[in-house]
Amino acid sequence: MPRLDSQTAFRLARSLPITMSRRTDPNPMTLTERRATFSLAGIFGLRMLGMFLILPVFALYAKTLPGGENHEMIGLTLGMYGLTQAILLIPFGMASDRFGRKPVIILGLVLFALGSFYAARATDLQDILIGRALQGAGAISAAIMALLADLTREEKRTHAMALIGSSIGLAFAFSLAAGPVFYRWIGVPGMFAMTGVLALLAIVVIRFVTPNPGATAFHSDAEANPARLKDVLRNGELLRLNWGIFSLHAAQMAMFTVVPFALVAGGLDATRHWLVYLPVMLASLVILVPAIIYGEKRGELKKVFVAAIALMFVAQVSLSLSMHLFWGVVAALFSYFVAFNILEATLPSLVSKIAPPESKGTAMGVYNTSQALGLFFGGAVGGWLAQHLGFGAVFAFCAGLMAVWLVLAASMATPPRVKTQMFHVGTLTEEEARRLASNLKVFAGVEAVTVLPEEGAVLLKVAQTGWDEDGVRHLLQGGR
Repeated sequence: MPRLDSQTAFRLARSLPITMSRRTDPNPMTLTERRATFSLAGIFGLRMLGMFLILPVFALYAKTLPGGENHEMIGLTLGMYGLTQAILLIPFGMASDRFGRKPVIILGLVLFALGSFYAARATDLQDILIGRALQGAGAISAAIMALLADLTREEKRTHAMALIGSSIGLAFAFSLAAGPVFYRWIGVPGMFAMTGVLALLAIVVIRFVTPNPGATAFHSDAEANPARLKDVLRNGELLRLNWGIFSLHAAQMAMFTVVPFALVAGGLDATRHWLVYLPVMLASLVILVPAIIYGEKRGELKKVFVAAIALMFVAQVSLSLSMHLFWGVVAALFSYFVAFNILEATLPSLVSKIAPPESKGTAMGVYNTSQALGLFFGGAVGGWLAQHLGFGAVFAFCAGLMAVWLVLAASMATPPRVKTQMFHVGTLTEEEARRLASNLKVFAGVEAVTVLPEEGAVLLKVAQTGWDEDGVRHLLQGGR
């Protein structure tokens, strides 16, 4: 099929009875968009902080409580957050369509705060488990992403979502380094109380700092659509990625039921574990950036991805073999964090590349639910194994998860070198949508076109470089 240049696109545009919204003007983020992005990123990061801050020290603290001699209960308490999160994540997002974004987010923050305060006053593991379940019930991530979509233009939304994703990584890195320090200063109960107070402050932010959306609408790129759920669950490539995020976070939660004990056995007091976590985390980030650049720019993302899974497998085997060697544990943790950071960064990118544009929000909803289920499964199984079969069995379990993932990833299709672009075009009839899709398909670099007339949106999968952006914009703007 012949390719269109910009002049031909201009002539075709005159035959299309649509206009391009100013929301597609390629300007920097507006003040409203920046306020929305940074305030929501802070709230999102806070929720992750509440989950991760206790991670490096909780198993040691639990040993001082009634019932703390039972590793099975320790793992279940750590992972319970993920179970309620997985159950309520998509329903909270759907509720925000009906009852409003901010009311649902505020409700979630209230639940999170209640769970934090309940856990702070707990005197045994059973009460902490209830508190963790309440924390997870504040499953606001889907509602936050929907609000972000309401408050940002389509062409700025990917950037805004990336900033929110960065807040999760920062929360995780900060938690590993700061958790042992806060443990020394205020203890685990104080950490729970602190996250409860921060959740209440987040309510103030969402109420008075985050802009109010002029109108709420469904966004296929940011929200789960039940009608598309079946297609997403039948997509073999997406299922591989869902298994990946499930396994990655199952191993993470299982590991931290026993790693703190290994560091203590090596002679390092719990309050000084940051001396291990901070250096290995920072050193791993030095490797992360060139690995991602190489994968994306050279079209070798699959090679980097599979190599990271293999490294994760090696890290788990090494932890199993070096449990009683302090520097062996440190070296294995360095390998673990290198692999973890690469995989955590590449998995969402792969979902975006592989998912059909009209199902991207649904694919991410299933992906996030898989992640939360992994947290619960890893905590529960890791605790059971530590209690009944010993610490080495925990790492053997994690290595087994990685081995299965490695086989699945090695046989996956090479991900396309594409990115998603979204444009607002206003309401279209079905016939106008078909004509527009047909005209857009012939532009250089446009790999796939989806027109959603009910949303007034055009979603394109385009080559990462060299696609005819000027011609596409010319066509959509009707020659303006």
